[in-house]
Amino acid sequence: MLRALLFDVDGTLADTERDGHRPAFNAAFRDYGLDWNWDVELYGQLLAVTGGKERMKFYAQRFRPEYPLPADFDALVAALHQAKTRHYTRMLAEGGIPLRPGVMRLLEEARAAGLILGVATTTTPENVTELLRHSLAPDGPDWFAVIAAGDVVPAKKPAPDIYVWAMRELGLEPRQCLAFEDSENGIRAALGAGLRTVITVNDYTRTHDFSGALAVLPDLARTDLAQVRALIGES
Repeated sequence: MLRALLFDVDGTLADTERDGHRPAFNAAFRDYGLDWNWDVELYGQLLAVTGGKERMKFYAQRFRPEYPLPADFDALVAALHQAKTRHYTRMLAEGGIPLRPGVMRLLEEARAAGLILGVATTTTPENVTELLRHSLAPDGPDWFAVIAAGDVVPAKKPAPDIYVWAMRELGLEPRQCLAFEDSENGIRAALGAGLRTVITVNDYTRTHDFSGALAVLPDLARTDLAQVRALIGES
């Protein structure tokens, strides 16, 4: 029996990557006097690395080898990530990042049916709660029984750890849950945790390998809770 729906955030609940996180990173780089700039195409490549701090380290090593890494590079990365989060939450407060089509309806139907809602993401807890508060509802974070986010586990997706942690907090087994993801790293994490998974693709992930997914959809605009139950063989 299905008990819980577990959602990735960036690219799944909302199209946050291209027009949210990316410009927020660029604003943080400007704040610190760096000449780094992540255009749309480059950011698509960087999304192969999960976690914002990990993405910045990868960029410096792979794309800017001439950049003289300071002795306290980890501290700089942490400061940049904090600045990026401030810019991102400002954008959310301005109403610039709506939920993806069909997400609100599915969440409302799931709550009405007594299903548990959860989040499993590599983004920071603050990013998650601000998105839910501004794009879902003022009490949006309270809709979710667990928000597994950020560094609550050391290994980021595609490692399954974040999903394992979320299910442990809920006291549920994989067979009682359904995951919603948008990327190859995401489905690898969900499947690695033993979860059935529905994919909603976006512009950055259309060409990813989604082997093992229950369904690969453009969005949730035409998918209600009854159809979700049908996907897993429940009437």
